[in-house]
Amino acid sequence: MLIDHNEPTTYQEAMESPESTKWLEAMKAEMQSMYDNQVWTLIDPSDGLKTIGCKWVFKKKLNMDGNVHTYKARLVAKGYRQVHGIDYDETFSPVVMIKSIRILIAIAAYYDYEIW
Repeated sequence: MLIDHNEPTTYQEAMESPESTKWLEAMKAEMQSMYDNQVWTLIDPSDGLKTIGCKWVFKKKLNMDGNVHTYKARLVAKGYRQVHGIDYDETFSPVVMIKSIRILIAIAAYYDYEIW
């Protein structure tokens, strides 16, 4: 069953919604996470080159009962404006769930595998 959770599609919609404080908290958490993980290095743009824009993407995470559990905000680059070889050479996004690592370690311990 598909349910519309009234997620904002723009920053302005998020700030004008009754849940604006929760969206703002989610955006602050995202910015702090990017700062803590050193996601980017700020530099002055080169002459004659345009910078790649970004936008906020908002999502409500639901619990098992279908009620809103968490408000998520992600800052994403407008990748459709990037040109291979000019704006980037390769892409890589390492993401892992801690549960996955625990399972792998448990399997290795059970079978007495060596982890190097």
